[in-house]
Amino acid sequence: MELQKKQRVLSAIQPTSIPTLGNYIGALRNWKNMSANYDCAYAVADLHAITVRQDPKALKQQTMQMFAILLAIGLDPEQSAVFVQSHVDTHAQLAWLLNCYTQFGEASRMTQFKEKSQKHADNINVGLFTYPVLMAADILLYQAHYVPIGADQKQHLEIARDIAERFNGLYGSVFTLPEPFIGTVGARVMSLQDPEKKMSKSDVNPKASISILDSPDAIVKKFKSAVTDSEAWVRYAEDKAGINNLMTIFSACTGWSYEQIESDFAGKGYGDFKLAVADAVIEELRPLQFRFDRLMKDPAYLKQCAHLGAEKAKRISQRTLDKCMKKIGFWIIGN
Repeated sequence: MELQKKQRVLSAIQPTSIPTLGNYIGALRNWKNMSANYDCAYAVADLHAITVRQDPKALKQQTMQMFAILLAIGLDPEQSAVFVQSHVDTHAQLAWLLNCYTQFGEASRMTQFKEKSQKHADNINVGLFTYPVLMAADILLYQAHYVPIGADQKQHLEIARDIAERFNGLYGSVFTLPEPFIGTVGARVMSLQDPEKKMSKSDVNPKASISILDSPDAIVKKFKSAVTDSEAWVRYAEDKAGINNLMTIFSACTGWSYEQIESDFAGKGYGDFKLAVADAVIEELRPLQFRFDRLMKDPAYLKQCAHLGAEKAKRISQRTLDKCMKKIGFWIIGN
């Protein structure tokens, strides 16, 4: 019997800062599980990072760190294509071609361009404007069936589909139309200082988020200062956003239900619960941090894995780029 070919999933993350506990629980932790059921490609999206000015030394170091984090969360470079975006030149090549099949009005409607233009008013560059086209190239190069996205990236997936449909309408079936990934979704982790908003690595308040590389002492301190309420009763309720968030984190790290948490912490104060949440997070992150430290001490191995990932990604994406170029009419003189 012929084995059914796995559908492909493309996931990418920028190397601009260390992921938060929210990034890990909400997305990264599931990436390893996805690779068991899908043909996965995972990228460190360093080309996207330079729409905002970066310090060169910091960008290089952060890219290496993010690649190490992808391996540390358990991604297998032998099983999946785990790579750095800039190591695979097909991304930039297809992005230029797709720029010519994207309407100015479509790109100008992107809300993220408007938001980042306001935030970085001194550097409103063309790359920031065409950012969604590069993202479309990332997705379409790998004929991705699914892309895990957050609410803030919904527009980007929609424009990728629009570009693909336009190109396919002109030249036939070239690109797979990507769909949002609907699978195991991790818990939504909120800010420790403002539990009404999502935990974010760009939060200016250092107490608001947990970095996945934070030390145990730092984790304990941040949870001790987490916003709660005056009731001092560990229970899940609409008007208890801070405790709800801590219960969500504890449940995600231990597997306990909210009922178990409420029962076990009945009669105990918030101080005890905060320390328990901190301990659960420390234990959840301990194996990841151990693997990360070991990987960062072996740059030769990291480089070897990066080469392997780039070769895999190039092999897959080159087929799509060649097909695209032939359809447009370029003179191909390769093999």
